[in-house]
Amino acid sequence: MGSATTRALATTTAELKAAKVSDLTVARELFTAAREIAESAQLSGALSSWGAPAAARAQVARTVFAGFGATSVQLVASAVSQRWSSTEDLIAGIEELAIRAAAIGAPDADIEGELFQIARTVAANPELELALGSRLGDASAKGALIEKLFSGRTSEATTLIASQLVQQPRERRVRALLNRALDLVADERGRTVATVRVAAAPDAAQQQRLAEALRARYGSDVTVNVVVDPEVLGGMRVEIGDDVIDGTVSSRINDLRQRLAG
Repeated sequence: MGSATTRALATTTAELKAAKVSDLTVARELFTAAREIAESAQLSGALSSWGAPAAARAQVARTVFAGFGATSVQLVASAVSQRWSSTEDLIAGIEELAIRAAAIGAPDADIEGELFQIARTVAANPELELALGSRLGDASAKGALIEKLFSGRTSEATTLIASQLVQQPRERRVRALLNRALDLVADERGRTVATVRVAAAPDAAQQQRLAEALRARYGSDVTVNVVVDPEVLGGMRVEIGDDVIDGTVSSRINDLRQRLAG
């Protein structure tokens, strides 16, 4: 990520936090803006012509997206008035705003946990992953497939994020899209995401104690996503950011084997 994009993201994210977002309307409109900019070479060119005055680019956005609500129009106009490292970064930046807006607009939804489960479902079903990730598939059909599979099983916010992302992958793998969205939602809510691999699923009390221990260690609330993996045998492996805490029986057995072999 270039320094220009880093600054642009910081500015637009701050504006989103200051905006009034009370439902998913802003998220829907921002996703639509990102898709329309990505699909139109003429529009993306006009909005990312860094040689043109920022006010002129913002005015183009206000005109094109005049049908949106005032908050969405202002956020898109602000985004295009920034200087980004590339047109792709501009589109990705608006998409990031959409994901964060969904997190703000649905504060009670377990978006992180639900996105994790969707990603796990995709990973466990190669045919589904192929259908969602194929370059040949119709974009709207991919979104409809997500809605058919997960509406009623996940919150409206989660279904919105997942269905929108699979329609505009832009050379990105489906699981990577979902995991990135999960991280953005957690960041918006001031949390850290931990993936815990265990041989058997912990009960609610055990999971809560683990979350509290990780919060004490990392200084922030932690969303714990559990992966049941029989190969673990016992104990657990915790992945949080770049840190890995491996206390599994299988790991200790491997260590012992290496010592005996050495």
